[in-house]
Amino acid sequence: MDFVDLKTQYAALKESVDARIRRVLEHGQYILGPEVRELEERLEAYTGARHCIAVASGTEALLIALMALGVKRDEEVLTTPFTFVATAEMIVLLGARPVFVDVQEDTANIDASRLEAAITPRTRAILPVSLYGQPADMDEINALGAARGLAVIEDAAQSFGATYRDRRSCNLSTVGCTSFFPSKPLGCYGDGGAVFTSDDALARAMREIRVHGQERRYHHSRLGVGGRMDSIQCAVLLAKLERFDWEIERRIAIGRRYDLLLAPHLRSLRVRADRTSVYAQYTVRVPDRAALESALKAKGIPTAIHYPLALHQQPAYAMFARGATFPHAERLAREVISLPMHPYLAEADQDRIVEAVAQVL
Repeated sequence: MDFVDLKTQYAALKESVDARIRRVLEHGQYILGPEVRELEERLEAYTGARHCIAVASGTEALLIALMALGVKRDEEVLTTPFTFVATAEMIVLLGARPVFVDVQEDTANIDASRLEAAITPRTRAILPVSLYGQPADMDEINALGAARGLAVIEDAAQSFGATYRDRRSCNLSTVGCTSFFPSKPLGCYGDGGAVFTSDDALARAMREIRVHGQERRYHHSRLGVGGRMDSIQCAVLLAKLERFDWEIERRIAIGRRYDLLLAPHLRSLRVRADRTSVYAQYTVRVPDRAALESALKAKGIPTAIHYPLALHQQPAYAMFARGATFPHAERLAREVISLPMHPYLAEADQDRIVEAVAQVL
């Protein structure tokens, strides 16, 4: 059993994927070829954002967004301590400081009610993460940002395709950033990502930053990075978009079926009624995670832990906590475990997983 089954997905899309890649090989425009702009236009239409800028990775998307917003050394960005390290990593690389705010225990997303108390005169932006595929409480976060003059960047690396109050993730705030890492809900066959905004000036800045700060060829008007997404990866995503809506429907159906079948045995993370999750991971909580992990492995069922330590517990980031503790993030880090989740998961395999979990618990 695969944790994420990309082989079955490729078999279903093989003709289209192969044709798209072959077209790139034939025209030879591997960097910023026509597929890049075609993908950007398709994703603009999908999300409703005015601008999509395809970039080299989800990590690069965060960096470019922070640079375009002008986040500087010694400024502060409010974010969650329970996320993949890239969220805080990009803040630190710019010389700014991540200020951690604890999460909601039932969703694992940042607790919007705790944000205002963390704001200082140095605060420049808020960076919530739409963890496991579910957007955070974006209206509350945006309202606070607007009231305090702070930009809001949605880290939507795990939530592309999800909705929040009938709006698409990546078009919920000043800037949205996503990842197309292969295991993501919409994934390419290497690294890739995108930045979304409806602010024309920000979009122009991000397009320039993506190509070493070039306003035009060999005229560098700002600091930049080599952040382009290559044409072949865009071609793969264009092929995958053909059945992406169906895959999202399947993810939601499988996630809800997991909820129903596992309810007597353990706690799943809650998806709020006004939004959807695309279940980048299907994550549950158990007191004795190691026992469940070991037992499932013995039965040939793969699992993963996203994430075993909160960021303030990581050696490279402990200094930014300044002695503070984040009880919900710490508890989740001890208890979460993710079960196999992908659009091609058969009911028989899902039943086998649930039966094995029930036996252990």
